[in-house]
Amino acid sequence: MATKRGKTKTKASKVKIKKANSKSSNIPASEKIPTMVSTFDDMCYGGFNKESVNLIVGGAGSGKTIFANQFLFGGLEKGEKCMYITFEEKKEELYRNMLNLGFDLAKYEKAGKFIFVEYSPEKVKSMLEEGGGTLESIVYKEKINRLVIDSITSFTLLFESELSKREAALALFDIIKKWKCTVLLTMEKELSKEELISGSESAMEFEVDSVVLIFYLRLDGTRKRLIEILKMRGTKHSREIFPFEIGKGGIDISKKPEKHLRINII
Repeated sequence: MATKRGKTKTKASKVKIKKANSKSSNIPASEKIPTMVSTFDDMCYGGFNKESVNLIVGGAGSGKTIFANQFLFGGLEKGEKCMYITFEEKKEELYRNMLNLGFDLAKYEKAGKFIFVEYSPEKVKSMLEEGGGTLESIVYKEKINRLVIDSITSFTLLFESELSKREAALALFDIIKKWKCTVLLTMEKELSKEELISGSESAMEFEVDSVVLIFYLRLDGTRKRLIEILKMRGTKHSREIFPFEIGKGGIDISKKPEKHLRINII
């Protein structure tokens, strides 16, 4: 985040938020995959690049899982096939929480459009050794368009050294990039300092096509959620930081960026 806490204003981006269209981006509109998260698609002129691998990073309770499922639900509403792979979320709890926000995942599962996979990190490790394994078979058989892995953090904890973590992450990316679907990975990390991503995580940042940061910080004594696109390969994007709220309908990002940040780090 390009600010000094409590002293400096966020620099205004040269990219103005406006309705996305094919003239706004150097990527044709047909090659963009809308996330269906309010304002986010305007922040990056149409959404994620088609068949890209994207990473969303934030702490506990920041809204990563909601953003990821909202991205999938946007595809489901367009008739796309979507798959959610989780190491931590229980199916019934996830379905209930998302339904409370207005997203009926069970309906699309019954229709054969949504696939929920509860996988252990150890099975993903085996998948790397097999070069794709069962998950790859499902992706190809079902012709998955959108894929979420929630969260990549649990997977990297299987490896002790930074080198092994990095090698495993790169091997995973090599596999999922072959699947030719638009992928969103979540990573749990408290974003309260400038040194946001390091070690094996920096290797992930380099390999993925985009990095989205979600902050859940204390601003002037009140908790506030903020979102920022740190990078997005091959397309223009806003460099400003936007506040957002979570309610009925999911994540609702303000159209006005946060201009003044006074952050108390705890």
